[in-house]
Amino acid sequence: MKTQENNYNEITTFDEHLESRYGPLGTRKRTEFEIKAKAFAIGEIIREERKQAKMTQEQLAEKTGTRKSFISRIENGHSDIQLSTLYRLIEIGFGKQINLTIS
Repeated sequence: MKTQENNYNEITTFDEHLESRYGPLGTRKRTEFEIKAKAFAIGEIIREERKQAKMTQEQLAEKTGTRKSFISRIENGHSDIQLSTLYRLIEIGFGKQINLTIS
């Protein structure tokens, strides 16, 4: 019987690692991981945009009608963000547009 450690030693790609650790695409565990990973990525994008705009979390929150603590949670990937809030942060907060792609 193979142990999980042995399986990790046989992994050659990141996709194989994800499948070994979280299961194949479409499984509940993998989907939950993908959602958390995307929330983290969105938070990083917002943080970088805010820094490029030379704004504090408090300034962004004030400009977009949210709270500093909410901006912090988003930037740290600890908050689900509604699409309307994402648009408000990017378009009102930074004066930019969002383009979404579904694949």
